[in-house]
Amino acid sequence: MAEVMHPYPVLLVGHTLKYEIECILKIFMPMQKFAFYYDKAAISETTHELAVLTLIQQADQTLFSVFVSYRGKQQQKTVQCARCTPEADKSFCEYQFSTMLYQILSEITGLRSPWGLLTGIRPIKKLQPLLRAGNSKEKIIQMLSERYWVSPEKLELVYQTAMVQEPLLTRTPKRAVSLYVSIPFCPTRCSYCSFVSHSVEQARSLIPDYVKYLCRELAVWGDLVQSLGLTIDTVYFGGGTPTAISTDQLEQVLEAVETHFDLSYLREYCVEAGRPDTITLEKMQMLRAHHVNRISVNPQTMQDAVLETIGRKHTTAQTVEAFRIARMAGFDNINMDLIAGLPGDTPEGFHDTLDQILGLQPDSITVHALTLKRAANLFATGATQVHNPVAQMVEESIHRLPTNGYAPYYMYRQKNTIDNQENVGYARPGKESLYNILIMDETQCIIGAGCGASTKIVEPSGKITRIHNYKFPYEYVRQFNQMMEKKEQARTLLECMDWGETS
Repeated sequence: MAEVMHPYPVLLVGHTLKYEIECILKIFMPMQKFAFYYDKAAISETTHELAVLTLIQQADQTLFSVFVSYRGKQQQKTVQCARCTPEADKSFCEYQFSTMLYQILSEITGLRSPWGLLTGIRPIKKLQPLLRAGNSKEKIIQMLSERYWVSPEKLELVYQTAMVQEPLLTRTPKRAVSLYVSIPFCPTRCSYCSFVSHSVEQARSLIPDYVKYLCRELAVWGDLVQSLGLTIDTVYFGGGTPTAISTDQLEQVLEAVETHFDLSYLREYCVEAGRPDTITLEKMQMLRAHHVNRISVNPQTMQDAVLETIGRKHTTAQTVEAFRIARMAGFDNINMDLIAGLPGDTPEGFHDTLDQILGLQPDSITVHALTLKRAANLFATGATQVHNPVAQMVEESIHRLPTNGYAPYYMYRQKNTIDNQENVGYARPGKESLYNILIMDETQCIIGAGCGASTKIVEPSGKITRIHNYKFPYEYVRQFNQMMEKKEQARTLLECMDWGETS
């Protein structure tokens, strides 16, 4: 019987600043659950492990106190500051608690995160304002290092990524949106996967209706985009594995995109072919015939034993053949996804995977660090992954890919990533995925079609409104009309936006 992990109690006194505090706790306790309290009486007297974060406001100053009992050790820090309130000075208060909590847990555990205090999804957002203000590289790195305690290697990675992105972002059309199309089916479900995806065998009867209603939604979006005089900048088919459905079914969706949207201004058309066992010459030629100009062939690893462990039903040899087929069909922009830290993999195995991938010479390579998501099957055995050598694998990719002509061009981080690492896309010059950059930069509206898709309306003020479709195919089909009513919210927001001059 699996050991029951009791929630770690956290008492907040004089404030309700929970989010950032929980993020810092997760750096040091990645698999631990937390229970937050605001009344000490609610906590059992038998509790030996506890964190207490207290904010006391006095006449002319504010007192911050952090007490931690963990792993049989206890530490406390207290700091006095000028008077502030958690409501008016939320970011300052959160930062103060974060630094104190980080210091204590680092001393107790002996761990130090390479990302320091940075817990957000988009590290580049911290650097961009400093870069655009004209600061030198040395000054930017110094400022971020002093404030967030990020390692020099990670800061260099962020800086190099931002330098690739900046000129691409300046060329983004103003009155344009991107289109995301969800095909939520896969040949099988991988153990690490948390996406809303269904095996083709289990969902075969749902696919025809799903495709029909997806095409109907594309028609609705097409009318809205046309009526507002917007242009489509990039199109991205994701999932799932879009190529898991039949050639005819996938072509139906591609034809719906062509019918309902003006693609004259399209800069990128990407289909995430994904699983090598779904790639055929017929499908690749069909995609090229519909002007798709970028695909992904995603092996995740080139170690057959690891592929079997994670539930993939293809071999390394099939990956090589799928890549060859894509090249034969005429694709000159192919991405390959890898995951560092997969169960059963080793630094030596990851090194060999990089050898094989570099031998194929794809146009871009994305390296993800293994993330333990609650919706993934692997999460149940997550404790066994805590000492996974993912950091060693990620470090090799950071050093090796640039020396082979691949520069980092987009980056994001996720909660519950092993060893608090990051996901980075590397590309040869001119082969960067514009959609990947735009979705991380959050400066362009993205309309989402299909189940699990999210529409993101970005207003000039920076305010973002997300409109979500139903998560599962049967909901998507059965409640399609109700879901379409949400499109009026998107229309209202888009109509009211000041798009500025078209670039």
